[in-house]
Formats: sequence, structure tokens, C-alpha cells
Amino acid sequence: MEFNEYQEKANRTLYGNEQVLTNCALGLAGEAGQLIYLIKDYTFKGKDLDRDKMVHELGDVLWYLSQIAQWADIPFDEVAKNNIETLNKRYPDGYSPAK
Repeated sequence: MEFNEYQEKANRTLYGNEQVLTNCALGLAGEAGQLIYLIKDYTFKGKDLDRDKMVHELGDVLWYLSQIAQWADIPFDEVAKNNIETLNKRYPDGYSPAK
């Protein structure tokens, strides 16, 4: 699935027409927090990293990101393309730790 297609399909589940940006920003923070807790429990409490929960939380983060971009009239493909261009400029030969 292409990013713009995802953004369009995800938008059909967006509710409300007031405070959409604030709602999405707060939702993004909350969902990112849930993902962070999964990683924290794995890293510091020795819990198994539940792949299914991780996929679910990553999807929730993706949804909020796509809807913030939608609100700002930014195609999601543009976000992804710009990020890859930035990474290619920053790490033209790929990432390698400082020596």
C-alpha cells in the first residue's frame, strides 16, 4: 500500500471537524507513549516484546501521523520521500558509528 492510499483510507475514520489538529497531536503523543511502554517493559522489566502489540501501537502512531499531515494538506508520500532524501544527505554511504 502506498502512503497516500493509506492516508486516504485512514481519513475515513477521522471524526470531528473542530480541534482536529490538537486531537491528533494529543493522540499521537498517547499512542507513542503506549509504544514506549512496550519497549520499556522489554528493556527494563525483562518482559517479552509482544510483536502483535507492537504492530498495533505502530499502526496507531501511523494513523495519527497521517491525519496530522492530512489536516495540513500534506500528502503522506511527500513526508516519506522528504525523510528519505534527508537521510540520504545526512548519511550518503549509510549509517556507520563514529570511529
